[in-house]
Amino acid sequence: MSSTFGTLFRVTTFGESHCKGVGAIVDGVPPRMALTEADLQAQLDRRRPGQSRMTTDRKEQDRVTILSGTENGMTMGTPIGLFVANRDQRPGDYSEMSRVPRPSHADFAYQTKYGIRASSGGGRSSARETIGRVAGGAIAEKWLRETFGTEIVAWVSSVGEIDAEAVDPLAITREAVDANEIRCPDPAAAERMISAVAAAREAKDSIGGVVSCVCRNVPPGLGEPVFDKAEAMLAHAMLSIPATKGFEIGSGFSGARMRGSQHNDRFVAKAGGLGTLTNFSGGIQGGITNGEAICFRVAFKPPATIGLAQETVDFEGAPVVLEAKGRHDPCVVPRAIPIMEAMAALVLADLAMRQRMRAGT
Repeated sequence: MSSTFGTLFRVTTFGESHCKGVGAIVDGVPPRMALTEADLQAQLDRRRPGQSRMTTDRKEQDRVTILSGTENGMTMGTPIGLFVANRDQRPGDYSEMSRVPRPSHADFAYQTKYGIRASSGGGRSSARETIGRVAGGAIAEKWLRETFGTEIVAWVSSVGEIDAEAVDPLAITREAVDANEIRCPDPAAAERMISAVAAAREAKDSIGGVVSCVCRNVPPGLGEPVFDKAEAMLAHAMLSIPATKGFEIGSGFSGARMRGSQHNDRFVAKAGGLGTLTNFSGGIQGGITNGEAICFRVAFKPPATIGLAQETVDFEGAPVVLEAKGRHDPCVVPRAIPIMEAMAALVLADLAMRQRMRAGT
């Protein structure tokens, strides 16, 4: 099993949804950077369950503890150990499902691959695993911000068939994103999204959505063609997040409907050098960042666990009717925001360190 992401800035996550705890080992963090639990907790608070009626009612404080790698609030250049305890565990909620591979879950796939699986919750496929990513990503984001002034902001841009309108990726802030419980900075669309999620929950069903992300003040020159292109690494990172089903950057699939004369980003003189007049490339050309804002979107499927009765079969092939008893999100996109920001930070920090090594700085 691969649980490590990154080349120079590396994060290894550990833990399952109903074990004693989850966390990460972060290696490659430069020494002498100020770092305390408070630097990580804000993003973990945005990810944790039980925040609103839009999320699962599992009650977890998700308080992070730095176990190693710092002294007197400063990094030492050694591996940083991070731990978050699981406190509101209810493995009994899953006893009936231990013999049934849940529709669209990873139960069957994990059992087939390893011959064993976590019998309660989703194990390593649970969104609980992403705690380690968010904690490690918060470190990467702090380094990027202090080194380059990089800003990373994600927001909910659609729920079901409801789309946000007129969101300026160059001006969007986390404060605007967090102004409502669905984390959509378009207030009118947010109200409709909230109603759609509430309706799905009331019907014991679930609903999907899309999260958009912008990375501003990213230095040009990041990316390692041909296989570790910047957009390829972002796609790798985003599609490793649970429940993701699609990734597009810049113009994405809509660009396939355009002509080159429309799609080409013409170069113009800007303060400090060249820039582009438009940004259909999404801030990356030839797999290398060009200094423009990196803009991408990720599609999330409806959560697989629903309260509606579903006809399926158990591991022996006998017909059963399954009704989920656990606590689950009716829509994952509000809590996916800090996870996407974390994974973007991990990609950019790693690519920046690889470029610095190339340049000898």
